[in-house]
Amino acid sequence: MRSAPRLLVLALLLGAHPGAQAKMKLSVPPLVEVMRGNPITLDCTPLGDHKEFLLKWFLVDRSGARHLLAEAQVQGLEVQATVHNSWSRSPPYQLEGQGHLVLPEAQVSDQWDYVCIVTAGAAGTANATLKLQVFAKPETTDVSPNQGILSVTEDLAQEIATCNSRNGNPAPQIKWYRNGQLLQVPMEVNSSGYMTSRTVREASGLQSLTSTLYLRVHKEDRNASFHCSAHYRLPQGRHGQLDSLPFSLNLHYPTEHVQFWVASPSTTEGWVREGDSVQLVCRGDGNPTPEYTFYRLQDKEEKVLKTSLQGNLTLERVQRGQSGTYGCKAEEFDAYEYSELSKTLELRVAYLDPIELSNEEELSLPLGSRVATSCSVQGLPTPALRWTKDSVPLVDGPMLSLNSITFDSAGTYICEAYMPTVPLLSRTRTLKLLVEGLPDLRPEEIQPQAEGSWREGDEVKLVCSARGYPEPELTWSEKGGSSTELVPGGQGWVSSSLTLKLTNAMSQHGISCEASNPHGSARHVFYFGPLAPPTSQAGVAVMAVAVSVGLLLLVVAAFYCMRRKGRPGCCRQGEKGAPPSGEPELSHSGSQRPEQTGLLMGGASGGARRGSGGFGDEC
Repeated sequence: MRSAPRLLVLALLLGAHPGAQAKMKLSVPPLVEVMRGNPITLDCTPLGDHKEFLLKWFLVDRSGARHLLAEAQVQGLEVQATVHNSWSRSPPYQLEGQGHLVLPEAQVSDQWDYVCIVTAGAAGTANATLKLQVFAKPETTDVSPNQGILSVTEDLAQEIATCNSRNGNPAPQIKWYRNGQLLQVPMEVNSSGYMTSRTVREASGLQSLTSTLYLRVHKEDRNASFHCSAHYRLPQGRHGQLDSLPFSLNLHYPTEHVQFWVASPSTTEGWVREGDSVQLVCRGDGNPTPEYTFYRLQDKEEKVLKTSLQGNLTLERVQRGQSGTYGCKAEEFDAYEYSELSKTLELRVAYLDPIELSNEEELSLPLGSRVATSCSVQGLPTPALRWTKDSVPLVDGPMLSLNSITFDSAGTYICEAYMPTVPLLSRTRTLKLLVEGLPDLRPEEIQPQAEGSWREGDEVKLVCSARGYPEPELTWSEKGGSSTELVPGGQGWVSSSLTLKLTNAMSQHGISCEASNPHGSARHVFYFGPLAPPTSQAGVAVMAVAVSVGLLLLVVAAFYCMRRKGRPGCCRQGEKGAPPSGEPELSHSGSQRPEQTGLLMGGASGGARRGSGGFGDEC
């Protein structure tokens, strides 16, 4: 009590001193996060204006002991830095600036508490602790499914798979998924499902995590997709996720239902064709596949046909007698009481016997007659019948009636038996009809020509066609006709042609073709009318007429001159009166007969008396 006044006075004196209020403060982040392999700088900055101070960095181990790493003596702008111990770190610690501690390529082994202590004379001493957290992304997540067969009849949880996430920091968390949905399974063992985890610290300081999933499986899990995922932490509160590959389970579950059907070939109504190889298929919904027993019901008894693990029964070239009830049974010893392990089906074999005709396959009938024929067939299911000719439907049903038969009625008729409910099961039978009678002649019209436009020597091709039975023979009135040939697609028509050059004789009588068979003949005549002369001969005739006219004119001129020879100046161009003296008068040669001379003279006497006018001055 007596010393209290003294302490109060001392406190007042210290408070009045300016330096007593100064106190060292530091700026140090409490937590620094960095990814493994990246460099990191630890900052320790004194607050306030301190020209001189001593900064030291310590590492605190797990026991709490401090180990000096480095120190920096700061005097104004000069810094004297010293690294005392790097703890075998490679690369070693470094100091930068005014005592910043640098850790190149951060490692998990750098994950410690670091203490920074700063002493600044009268300002005193301050210290702060910094925690370094190093993060590492784990490697790819892999999963190892249970390769055994898991039974759905087991009452306890069974091992499903093991998931591994290696070399991460901090240790990741493993989660399990089924069909993309997170499985909420506890860590405690129970019959429904649980998981176990184990973390291992590697020599590098990184951590690996192993998780094993246990589940009680059900039949619905046979098609389920499972996978695991590693969730890891990153700086600044971020997170990452690495998924494993998906996997499925091999489950054992008993057969509950059986399906039984005709695989191929069959119709929607369940018919199969006689002669086909038919496959019966039996399938159960259990795993592994049970053994199947095939049987046939005969007189209410099961006759075993085959026992198979594949569930297939093939009936080679099935016959109509094999129609009946067939069944299959799954031999499942772990089946539930409500399971349906047996199924039956009705196998119906469709067949079609050959078609029978009421007449022969070839009929020969006269023109104008009538015929009625029918076809019949046996089959199952009941077949339908129809008649066609040249792919043209004629009548539905077994009966075909033809009245007033003509040559157009000749040809091949087809009776077809078919089954609408069983495709590709059909049969046909043909009936060939021959029509006897006088040949039907059909000439091919030649190109129309105006009267008189045909010329002698023109080349023309004549064609005649005929039909009938027996097949008619075609002949021509002129030689050179071709042999009788069938007309392609001509429905029994035959044809013959004749190529020749026209003459006047052909024009007068015509050219005929004749078709004949034992029933008679038919004839056609081609006429051409009057023929004009050939173009080249007409030109020669015109020239001959012109020459004849010219010669006639010369003869007339000669006679005229001879008639006028007794007149002075006749036949002398430009002269009149008597000829000059000493020049003899023209006369006919002595060979001319007297009667010719007298005729000429007498014919000229009348004209001579008219003097010099008229023709007297002309030659």
